[in-house]
Amino acid sequence: MLKTPDDLARYLPVSDEQSAWGLSLRGIGRITNAPGAPYPPKGHPGDHAFTWKHGRVLGAWQLVLISAGGGECEFGRGGGVRPVPTGSVIVVAPGQWHRYRPTADTGWSERWIEFDGRTVRDLSEAGLLPRHGNVRMTNNLPAMLDLWEELAGMVGGGNRNATPAEIAAALLRLLGWLAAPPETRASPPARAVRRAEHILAERLDAPPSMPALAREVGVSYAVFRREFRKRTGRSPRRHLLDLRLERARRLIGNTPMRLEAVAEQTGFSSAFHLSAAFKKRFGVSPAVWRRGQG
Repeated sequence: MLKTPDDLARYLPVSDEQSAWGLSLRGIGRITNAPGAPYPPKGHPGDHAFTWKHGRVLGAWQLVLISAGGGECEFGRGGGVRPVPTGSVIVVAPGQWHRYRPTADTGWSERWIEFDGRTVRDLSEAGLLPRHGNVRMTNNLPAMLDLWEELAGMVGGGNRNATPAEIAAALLRLLGWLAAPPETRASPPARAVRRAEHILAERLDAPPSMPALAREVGVSYAVFRREFRKRTGRSPRRHLLDLRLERARRLIGNTPMRLEAVAEQTGFSSAFHLSAAFKKRFGVSPAVWRRGQG
């Protein structure tokens, strides 16, 4: 038999302040389904209950953390049933038909969180979170369960006065655990891009050429350019330019250095070229930025 605390289902209204933080908690719950017991159990809210035959569609994101037992799920009608083992996370995307259930011989213990907001949509569009329903194995399940307990306490435990900012921060930490793959699972191109980003940041005053950088991180130049743009949204050269401009902005705003010296330290050929690139990137000239009017 699965033994966990009593079942819980709590649904929350969304305030304007929650929406302003970009992440809002819509609901949180816990279900312990014993082997052979019907699913979902009696007493589950009718507007969220569903049968395996009918399935359902939600208007927000949901994570279902499986800490014991196992089951199966399906995303999209006819999409194929896939297993849901212990230690996995079911990721439910809004607007997609789905269904899941524990197997009769094992049951399962689940903790679910429903949330929405522009932050999670941005993460999904960036490829850091699935755009469609998925099942993910995670080696961070204990940490995710701890965060679930923290969130449950914020809305129904000892910390009933948790602010929308605190709830959004906890949700973002949870999404960080979900989005970050274990280092051992990161693909060689992903590791190459991360290493290249560190190299460029550390050698900003004298960066290698892009072909030399590709060789240093162990991939061909063509693969390097493709994977860098795919994973960062910009070319390696644009990334280097942005790093230089960010450093120039700090030097201009924090020191009395002349613009010629700033240009020399950040890899620009002249103060004129730095000023032109600075205004194009930040919308104001270096002089205006230094006066605090940017």
